[in-house]
Amino acid sequence: MPVLRSLGITLEMIKWEHSIFVLPFALCGAMLAARGWPSGHQLLWIIVAMVAARSAAMAFNRLADASIDAANPRTRSRALPAGQLTSGFVAVFVSLAVLVFVLAASQLNRVALLLSPVALGIILAYSYTKRFTRWSHLVLGFAMGIAPAAAWIAVRGSLDPRILLLTAAVMFWGAGFDVLYACQDYDFDRGAGLHSVPRFFGIRNALWISRLFHWAMLILLVSVVVVFGLGKLAAAGVVAVALLLGYEHSLVSSDDLSRLNAAFFTMNGVISVVFFCFVAGDLLWR
Repeated sequence: MPVLRSLGITLEMIKWEHSIFVLPFALCGAMLAARGWPSGHQLLWIIVAMVAARSAAMAFNRLADASIDAANPRTRSRALPAGQLTSGFVAVFVSLAVLVFVLAASQLNRVALLLSPVALGIILAYSYTKRFTRWSHLVLGFAMGIAPAAAWIAVRGSLDPRILLLTAAVMFWGAGFDVLYACQDYDFDRGAGLHSVPRFFGIRNALWISRLFHWAMLILLVSVVVVFGLGKLAAAGVVAVALLLGYEHSLVSSDDLSRLNAAFFTMNGVISVVFFCFVAGDLLWR
């Protein structure tokens, strides 16, 4: 069926399986709020909300950037510029993902439902930021970073300022690897007048800025361990994240970006899962 075929192409376009990037950090927020596993009902709808929000954001980004992707040699084979999907179909997909997200929020609590439009505004607005600011990477990071705070609200129905440390950690993590990813489009961004850290500071300096962002992440993760009174297992998780980030940065240099896709897609999924496992283990095995 054409609709199912288009749906399959859409899921491939948004790399649906990469929902794993931020979901573990959201689950960290939920477990910190519950001091263990949240209820099955909460866990289910948090996962549904996370997958729906990311799906809406990624599809909307592809829709907003269709003309840019068509002009960029690296991205012109994507589904929309290649004519495999229509903008109308993708717009319907975004709308349905948004509705699922709001439904999930309504199943959690009243505060989550009331804040759902705010969350949607943040994650959808990111798509336009590279048109006017070189710090769009931080906006993307913040859009990812609200996940643990949102999960906390989903469990508690209120916000504890302590969870914002994890929000900030995820923000710098996301910004750091997005700076790396943007190095691939250095020449194109210059010619197209788009804004990014690599375009304004050069690739060599951009790599250092990415490292600084990731150092900030590690400092914030240490703060999370301290303020939540977590133990040695969670602290070991921070060490594991540091080692993985070090390996990620060893894969790229200003003279060789050929392994950037491996650094971006593989290592960052591993980082979020590893940190979640250590935090979950710390909370459950006390």
